[in-house]
Amino acid sequence: MAQKEKTVEEIYQKKTPIEHVLLRPDTYIGSVQPETRNMYVWCAETMKMVRKEVTYTPGLYKIFDEILVNAADNKTRDKRMSEIRIEVDRKTSTISVCNDGQGIPVVIHAKENVYVPELIFGHLLTSSNYDDAEKKMTGGRNGYGAKLCNIFSTRFVIETADKKNKRMFRQVYTNNMLSKEEPEITPFSGAEYTKVTFQPDLAKFGMKRIDDDFMSMIMKRVYDLAGTVAGITVYYNGEKIGVSNFKEYIRLFFDSDVEIAYESKDRWEVAYVLGDEQFQHVSFVNRISTPRGGTHVNYIADQIVAAVVEQTKKVEKGLVVRPVQVKANIFLFLNCLIENPAFDSQTKETLTLKQSSFGSKHVLGSRFIADIMKSGIVEKSAYAARAKQTQQLKKTDGHKTSKLRGIPKLDDANNAGTRFASQCTLILTEGDSAKSLAVSGLSVIGRDNYGVFPLRGKLLNVREATHKQLMENIEINNIKKIMGLQHGKEYATTESLRYGHIMIMTDQDHDGSHIKGLIINMIDHFFPSLLRIKGFLQEFITPIVRATKGSMSRDFFTIPEFESWTETAEGRENGWRVKYYKGLGTSTAKDAKDYFSNLDFHIKEFNTVDSVDRDKIELAFSKKRVESRKVWLKEFVPGTYLDNRVQAISIKNFIDRELIHFSLADNIRSIPNMIDGMKPGQRKIIFCCFKRQLRTEIKVAQLAGYVSEHSAYHHGEQSLCSTIVNLAQDYVGSNNIPLLQPIGQFGTRLQGGKDAASPRYIFTALQPITRYLFREEDDNLLNYLKDDNLMVEPDMYVPIIPMVLVNGSDGIGTGWSTCIPPYNPIEIVDNVKRMIMGKEPKEMIPWYKGFVGECDDLGSGKYRTIGAFEQEKDKISILELPVGVWTQNYKDFLETLIESGDIKDFREYNTDTRVNFEVVVSTKHKINVPKVFKLSNQISIANMVAFNSKGVLQKYASTTEILKEFFIVRRDLYVRRKDFLLKKLLTETTILENKVRFIKEVVADTLKILKRKSSDVINDLTAKDYHKKDNSYDYLLTMQIASLTTERMEKLENEAAGKRSEYIRLKAVSIEDMWLADLDEFLGKLDLTVKDDAPGPRKKGRKMKNKGTESTKGNSQTAKATSTKAKKEKISILDSDSDMSHTTVADSPRTPPASLKSKKSGREAEPPRHVSKPWEKVISTTDEDE
Repeated sequence: MAQKEKTVEEIYQKKTPIEHVLLRPDTYIGSVQPETRNMYVWCAETMKMVRKEVTYTPGLYKIFDEILVNAADNKTRDKRMSEIRIEVDRKTSTISVCNDGQGIPVVIHAKENVYVPELIFGHLLTSSNYDDAEKKMTGGRNGYGAKLCNIFSTRFVIETADKKNKRMFRQVYTNNMLSKEEPEITPFSGAEYTKVTFQPDLAKFGMKRIDDDFMSMIMKRVYDLAGTVAGITVYYNGEKIGVSNFKEYIRLFFDSDVEIAYESKDRWEVAYVLGDEQFQHVSFVNRISTPRGGTHVNYIADQIVAAVVEQTKKVEKGLVVRPVQVKANIFLFLNCLIENPAFDSQTKETLTLKQSSFGSKHVLGSRFIADIMKSGIVEKSAYAARAKQTQQLKKTDGHKTSKLRGIPKLDDANNAGTRFASQCTLILTEGDSAKSLAVSGLSVIGRDNYGVFPLRGKLLNVREATHKQLMENIEINNIKKIMGLQHGKEYATTESLRYGHIMIMTDQDHDGSHIKGLIINMIDHFFPSLLRIKGFLQEFITPIVRATKGSMSRDFFTIPEFESWTETAEGRENGWRVKYYKGLGTSTAKDAKDYFSNLDFHIKEFNTVDSVDRDKIELAFSKKRVESRKVWLKEFVPGTYLDNRVQAISIKNFIDRELIHFSLADNIRSIPNMIDGMKPGQRKIIFCCFKRQLRTEIKVAQLAGYVSEHSAYHHGEQSLCSTIVNLAQDYVGSNNIPLLQPIGQFGTRLQGGKDAASPRYIFTALQPITRYLFREEDDNLLNYLKDDNLMVEPDMYVPIIPMVLVNGSDGIGTGWSTCIPPYNPIEIVDNVKRMIMGKEPKEMIPWYKGFVGECDDLGSGKYRTIGAFEQEKDKISILELPVGVWTQNYKDFLETLIESGDIKDFREYNTDTRVNFEVVVSTKHKINVPKVFKLSNQISIANMVAFNSKGVLQKYASTTEILKEFFIVRRDLYVRRKDFLLKKLLTETTILENKVRFIKEVVADTLKILKRKSSDVINDLTAKDYHKKDNSYDYLLTMQIASLTTERMEKLENEAAGKRSEYIRLKAVSIEDMWLADLDEFLGKLDLTVKDDAPGPRKKGRKMKNKGTESTKGNSQTAKATSTKAKKEKISILDSDSDMSHTTVADSPRTPPASLKSKKSGREAEPPRHVSKPWEKVISTTDEDE
C-alpha cells in the first residue's frame, strides 16, 4: 500500500514553547532515556560517597537539580537564610524542596499582569538573571530552570510567603504545566519561606518509580548542598545532614587517614588528595555540580601540574614529566563562585566561561603547594614518566640475529648472532683511526669472532642524560642493536646476545680513560647484570710512550709509569729515544700486528662488579655525588697509576687509579689559575704569541697551527681556534681587557660571540697592552714546563695585577666548577697599590666594560645587573640589557610578548655595541619595567674556584682573599726579578771590565795570544782569574782585531761604568717602587673606551630612567645619559692616602671610587706622567762583540 503523501500542514508545523520542550527534551534537560555511568553517589550503608555504576535518566536528575539550585541561590539574595529542607516520598514519587530565605514578592507584575511567583514558575523565559551588567553568582541563567521541572511533572505546587507584603502565595500546576489552578492568596504574618513540591512525570523518563540508583544520586546532591552552601543547615526527610562545610564534605569520599590539602580564600575553596592514576575532580560552580569540569577545574589543576612539574625537574634533573602524567595523580575538589557563569548547555555540566571573566583569581598558596608536594605526587609522577620512557627506550632494543644491516662503519664478526655468538667480541674503538688499527690487527687473529665498531668521540653520560637525549643518541642505540641488548632485561649469561664480550680500545691518554669510564657507566646504568658475568668486559691496552736504545725497547702504558721510570738508573742513562703515542693513530700497521700477536698481554679483563665497584661508578658519573668527588680528588696521591701488568682489573682500581687522572686533567683544563687567570689552552696561546713576538697580524687558523706545533697541544685545533677568538673578544660581557686583537669579525653582543667569522677569515695579534701586564722582565723567572721533550709554556704567568679578576672566568670540571665575575682594572690597580702601601684592599663590585646599566650589591656575595630604559607614555626605550643577555635572544623574547598580547610592537635601533629597542606597550598604566621586560639578572661570587699558586684547587670567599694571595706571589717575583737583574748587571759589568783588561794586556803584550795553542791561552786566562761566560772564554778569544783599539777600549770602559751606575741605582730602588712603576706604565696605556655608535633616535635632554636605582647598596655603572651618546671622560686618579699618583687615560662607565680621588681638592689628578725606571736600559743594552 503506497504511503500517503504528507500535507504541507503536516510537514511544516508550529509548536508552542511547552510542546517544543516536551518534543525535544534533550535540548533543555538532557536525555530522557536511561543510561549507565560511573560516578560518585551516596551509600547509605557506609555513610560515604562511593564511585560505582548507576543507571539513571539525566533529564529527571536535571529537573530535580534545578529546584535544588534555585533554593541554594536564595542564600545569595538573603544572607539570613539558614536552612533547606528536602523531602522525598518514594511511594507517591513526590519531592519537595523548601528554604527559609526571603520569599518571592506576592504582587502582580505591572507589565505581565500576573503574580510574580506565577510568572517565575509558570512562564518560560522568565528570570531575574537577564541583566548581564549585574554581576551575579547564582546558578540560574537562561530563564528555564524551575519551569522545566514544572513541564516534566504531573503535579507541581509552588508556595511562598512574602513578609514584606504580608501575603502567602500557593498555586498548583498539573498535566505538564498545561493546566493550572488559580493562585491562592492569603494573609500571612509568619516567617518567610519558599517551597516547591512536584511529582515528576516518570513515564516520560521511562520509569515507573524512583529507584535506588536515583535515590543515591538525590542523596549525593543533598550532601553537595550541605557542603557547598556556607551558613545553612540541610535536612532530609526531617533529619539533619551531618555536614556543615566543604572540608567536612570532602571527608565523605575518603577514610579518615587520608591526607587532604585544603585552602580557602574569598570565592574559592580548593582541596587536593593524591589520586590513583586517573584525574578525578568533584567541582561546583555557584552550587551547581559540574561533573565534566570545565575552565574552573583546568584553572586550578593547571597550577598544581605546573608546580609539580617544576619540583620534579629539581628533584630529578633531566627527567621529562609531562603534564598528563602529573594530572593523573590529582583528585581535585573545587567549590567556587563565578560571576555570570556560562556553560556548554542547559544541563550545566561543563563551565565554558573564560578564566579572565571569572570575576576573581585564585593563585594557590605556598603552604598548599607544599602540602601537595608532601603527598607523594612528585614520586608518582616521576615513576610514571620513567615507566613511559622505559617503554619508549625498548623501541631501540636490539635482538639476536645473525645478519645486521644499516649500521654505518660496523665491521660485524662473521659469527655474531649465531650459535657461536658467545665466543664473539665486539671491539669498540675511539674513532676511525683506532678502528683501522684494530682491523690491521685482525689480520693476525681473523674476523670470525671479532667485530669492530668506531665510536664518534665520547659516549653520552647516560646516568645524567635526558630521555630525549637517550632516544636521539645514535651511538648508544647502535651499540644496543649490535650487541642485541634489550632494555631492562636481566642477564645471567650472554646466550641471548649477538656478542659474548665487549672490548674497549681507546687512546691511552686521559680522554681515552674517560671513554672507557663512560662505556662502563652505560652498561652499569642500563644493563648492570652484564658486569656480573665473568669476562664480559675487557680493554685493549697499547703503549703511550716507547723508549728505545739500540735493540732495547721499553713500553709504558701510563705517563706516571713513564715518569717513574725516568727517575730510575736505567731511565737516567743517555741514549734513550722517546716516542709519545698520543693516539692509536700513531701506531703503525706493524705495531697493530705486534699487539694482536700478543693478545694475552694486551687484553685486560675487568673483574665482575660488587657494591664497592658500583658505588665508584656512581661517584664518577652521578651529579648527586659532586661533594664526594671533591673529596675523592683531594685524596689523590701524586704518582698513583694503574698497574697494567696485572691480567684482571677491578673497576674500583680503574676509577681510583686511571679515570681519576682524567678528572684531575679535566679540572686543570676547565678551571683557571688564580694568579694569571688562564687555563692551559689560553696559556699556551699567550706563550706562543710571546715566543713569536706576534706584533703583526696572523690568521687565527694559522696561529692555532703554530700553537699546536710549538706548545705540544694535544687536542683539536678547532678548540684552539675558539680559545684564540675568546681571548680577543671585546663586546660587553666578554673581556674587560682582551689580550689579543680582534682583527675581523670576532663576535658581538648580538649573539654573545656566536656570530664570529670562521678562523680562516679573521686575524689577530697581541694587544699592545698585554706586555704591560705580563712583563718581559719576568720571562726568565717563570717555571717552564716540558712536554714531548719540548719546553712549553710556564706553569703560570705572574701578571702585575690578578687577571682572573680583570676578565673573570667560568668553567665546569669534575667535582668542581667556577664562576668568577670580572672587575674594573682601575679598582684592581688601586687595591694592589693599597696593599703595596701596607693597607687592606677593599671589596669590589663586578664591572663590565661598556655596560651602561647598573650593578647592585644585594649582600651575601650576590649582585644584580640591571639594564637601562626610558619610559614615555606608551613607549619604552630599552637601552641596555642585563649582562649575559644577548640582543638577538632578547629580540626573540620581545616577539613572544607580542604573541601573548603584552606589547603591541617594537622597533630596533641596535648596533653591534649598543642596545636600543623601542617598545610600544598595550597599556598606559604604570608597569614594573625591569620585571615585565626581564631587565635584571643575578651574579654570585659564591663559587669563585681557582687553582692557587701551589696548583691546588681552592674556593675563594671574596675578591680581597684573591688579591692578598696574589700580592704575596707577585711581590716574591719582584724580589727575584731584582735579584736576577742585579746579577745580570753584575755579570755584564764583569764581562765589560774583563774585555777592557784583556785589550790592555794584549796590547801591552803581558798576555801572549799569537802563535800559541788555545789550551795554553786558556790556562793563562784562568791563572789571571778572568771571568768565564757560559763556561768558556770565547767572548774574549773571538774579539775582532778592530776591537783592540784605544777607542774601543774607552767605549767599553764607559759601558762598564754605565753598568756599574745602573747596578747602584737599581740596588737603591725598592721592590715597592718597581711594582708601582709597572702599574703606572700599565695605567698610562690602558684604554677602556668602547666605540659608541648612535643607538637610535633619542632626544637630547631625556634622562635615562632605571628602576634599579631603588637599591641603597647599588654602585651605578651607568653613565648619566643626557644626550644620544653616553659621555666619555678621561679619568686620572690620585690616591692621596698613599701619596702615590697613578694615572690612566681611561673611559670608565663607572664613576671612579672615592678612594681614588684627591681628598684635598676633590678633583681628579693630573694627566699621566712617565715614571722613569732605573733599570730600563738593562734589557735594551746589547754588545755587538758578544
